[in-house]
Amino acid sequence: MKKSTIAIPIFLLFILSGFMIIQACGQSETKEDETLVWTTGEDNDTSQNNNSEEGDGQSSEEQAEEGNDSQESGSFVLPNIDLRNWKVTLPVGNNGKPIEVEPPEILDYATNETLLPFMYNDSIDGSLVFYTYPGVTTPNSSRSRTELREQMVPGSNSTNWTFAQGGTMKGEMSMEEISKDGDGKYHRTIIMQIHGRLTNEQRDLIGEDDNNAPPVLKIYWQNGIIRVKSKVLKDESTSGTALLYTDAWTDDDGFNFSEEVGFDRFSLEVKASEGRMEVILNKSESIVFSGLSMDKWSVFENYFKAGNYLQTTDEGAFAKVKIYELEVNH
Repeated sequence: MKKSTIAIPIFLLFILSGFMIIQACGQSETKEDETLVWTTGEDNDTSQNNNSEEGDGQSSEEQAEEGNDSQESGSFVLPNIDLRNWKVTLPVGNNGKPIEVEPPEILDYATNETLLPFMYNDSIDGSLVFYTYPGVTTPNSSRSRTELREQMVPGSNSTNWTFAQGGTMKGEMSMEEISKDGDGKYHRTIIMQIHGRLTNEQRDLIGEDDNNAPPVLKIYWQNGIIRVKSKVLKDESTSGTALLYTDAWTDDDGFNFSEEVGFDRFSLEVKASEGRMEVILNKSESIVFSGLSMDKWSVFENYFKAGNYLQTTDEGAFAKVKIYELEVNH
């Protein structure tokens, strides 16, 4: 009887041991399953990263929104600027002629050794920096620039627009840094323009060597204020071929926006339509140009410009203008 009593616990012990082994195996399988679930989660993150990198098919607005998110997380941010319809003029050159970089080469500005000193990303705030100083100038100017010029057909200056066709340019900008003159006052620079252009037929008609016509709009950063100047006829009775000559036009008195932008980020919008031009600062204050001179400006073709056109030749002068967003529509 005693042997029977002892044999039963041993038998039960074997049963319990087997059950514990089975349970341990089940726990091991559960852990393996948990590990697999964790690994699958990592694969999902990788897939999401791959999708993020495939952002070339996104719209500019979507990229800009994602750029803002990535800025908050400490990632690189790129400016919201499509350069496919812009060329840039630099303050350096050969034989007295400034270097100009057109599409498609301008699209590689981030790795272009010629462009890098003058046009580069600030990946912290998502801007494209335009740096310039007194250097090589264009034939019709004594001042240098790092400035974009609109090209409706990439690589060509020949296709432009009239006020009857209209156009809009929107941009977000800021002044990063600019030098001062001998009196301690900041130098000034032109940050946006609408420039006139003679057609080939008009050029030949008045015997000019090039297609240059006056700029009908110049927007300055001047001591922290946005200043706007336009062109008016010296004699409003001027008509016909006489309108094509640069000396038929002169600057108006200019207009200063009341809001001081200083070195802060600001927005500008330029609207051109038949007989009318409007400039809007920070979506709150605007100046409208109209009248007989604007009506007669319709004789010219035009193109937009944006960037950093420094208005001094002082030794040691410089400016750095930031553009965060730039958009043109026709």
